[in-house]
Amino acid sequence: MADDNYTKNMIWNKSKINIVDLNNLSPGTMAEVLGIKFIEVGENYLKASMPVKPATMQPYGLLHGGASAALAETVGSVASSLVINREKQICVGLEINCNHIRGVREGNVYATASPLHVGATTHVWEIKITDEHNKLVCASRLTMAILKKKV
Repeated sequence: MADDNYTKNMIWNKSKINIVDLNNLSPGTMAEVLGIKFIEVGENYLKASMPVKPATMQPYGLLHGGASAALAETVGSVASSLVINREKQICVGLEINCNHIRGVREGNVYATASPLHVGATTHVWEIKITDEHNKLVCASRLTMAILKKKV
């Protein structure tokens, strides 16, 4: 990163992205409840973490697939919001799929969203969720609809 909180960009609409500002979007949202934190932004990816805790687990003591899907949609949606012109456009989830590869019982998981397609009306993101040992936990694809903002 260029300094502690900013990085230059390649695909992003703004010349600098502040991680602190991204995390300030979370209060009062599902991201806050699940403990999702944005931790890194690169030239063409956005990365967030989420703890494996009771709120993100299913009754068998494993990371809940729905929590993985929420993490994937959160990081992909925010990535789309960083690409569009937010004065004229909004982005909303159109479709998400998740392949749950490996169970996780403790620690943190990390989601990295990378663009597969960034078009005028749709974005498609690949989100890979890994555990603390960089083992693949979930492979996801998110399609976002890019809409004109109603005035």
